[in-house]
Amino acid sequence: MRHQIQDMKFEGPDMSIAEIAAEAKKAAIQLATVKAGVKNAALTAIANTLKQRCDQITAVNEVDLETAKKNHLAGPLLKRLNFDEDKIEDVCAGIEALAELNDPVGRTIAATELDEGLKLYKVSCPIGVIGVIFESRPDALVQISSLCLKSGNAVLLKGGSEAEKTNNILYKIICEVSENSELPAGWLQLLQTRQDVAEMLVLDEYIDLIIPRGSNDFVRYIMNNTNIPILGHAEGICHVYVDGDADLEMAIKITVDSKCQYVAACNAAETLLVDEKIAEKFLPKIKVALGKKNVKLRGCRKTAEVIKVKPAKEEDWSTEYLDYILSIKVVAGVDEAIEHINKYGSGHTDAIVTEDKQKAALFMGLVDSGNVFWNCSTRFSDGYRYGLGAELGISTNKIHARGPVGMEGLVIYKWKLLGSGQIVADYSGPTAKLFTHKKLT
Repeated sequence: MRHQIQDMKFEGPDMSIAEIAAEAKKAAIQLATVKAGVKNAALTAIANTLKQRCDQITAVNEVDLETAKKNHLAGPLLKRLNFDEDKIEDVCAGIEALAELNDPVGRTIAATELDEGLKLYKVSCPIGVIGVIFESRPDALVQISSLCLKSGNAVLLKGGSEAEKTNNILYKIICEVSENSELPAGWLQLLQTRQDVAEMLVLDEYIDLIIPRGSNDFVRYIMNNTNIPILGHAEGICHVYVDGDADLEMAIKITVDSKCQYVAACNAAETLLVDEKIAEKFLPKIKVALGKKNVKLRGCRKTAEVIKVKPAKEEDWSTEYLDYILSIKVVAGVDEAIEHINKYGSGHTDAIVTEDKQKAALFMGLVDSGNVFWNCSTRFSDGYRYGLGAELGISTNKIHARGPVGMEGLVIYKWKLLGSGQIVADYSGPTAKLFTHKKLT
């Protein structure tokens, strides 16, 4: 069976990237009007098919994993690449939850009567064609496809080469379901090479939005080489600040979970900030707790005066480890913690642990991040945990969508004006009619 899988080839259509994008654009126009019931039935069928073909998917994924190990892929990336039965179950649960959510398309956001017989509606609609470039996570392919389907968007996907075989079989399964589900052909496309990505970046005629997921350098490259709008984040440099008025046992639990629950995630904590008032009490306790998880600590001079740590360098404060490494800094209080986060953080997710409501409110108001938490783990910043069904990624942008981008972040809106023969000339001049501007909803 394994030899058969290794020899499997997934031949894509003999089309240029421009032709593929044009086909996606055509499909997006049709997908925007597909009824909710059709989309939800397709999502359910995708989840069921993934479960039915679990053995085949995991076998293909094992081949990718073996190749990645031979190529000495880093440990955190290997964890992301792994797509075992448990991950398939989690992905399917997300798809099923997504199918149960209300359709985000065609929702009336606001309605205004401009005058009698002249009504204006602000209605949600899909973005159009979205290009997503993501890392070595096969589950991302399924989540992205599902979210785009639910929100009525066509999508061009490019996953990491280390997950090529797994991505291909998942793409093939979703396409097979789509063919039997009254969905427009071409709404989902899978790109294969880096050159494909380079060609995609110039196709602003067809592609409406690009969401890159990867290193800071990679995201910067995408931003500097396209005129297409970009949505996403480069890094997840997340912080936990333990305040002088924190419950220390709670702080230990939150810190360990934020760092260790899944170290390769973009919402895992990379820096721990500790109020100097409780440093001598807290630092020895957190060192023991993190030591049980084999976390290596790097600390500032004040930290090193309390516990034995590797000296932290300036670059540690702006490093996304994605590994069992945590940098620690002792700060004078909440103001310095906020200042540090806004200087070195990536605008992703930051948490404060304190019993002082005023300090919590100050922290959550002044920390300039898409997700700010009080007395809970940074690992909660996730589309599925937020009840969004799943997520396409985390946005640190300050326009359109911020934080976990679920289906609500994949729709925009259009204005629909319904009249009965009105003309603007009647509303201008000395005898102009007056607008009523009456809110209907």
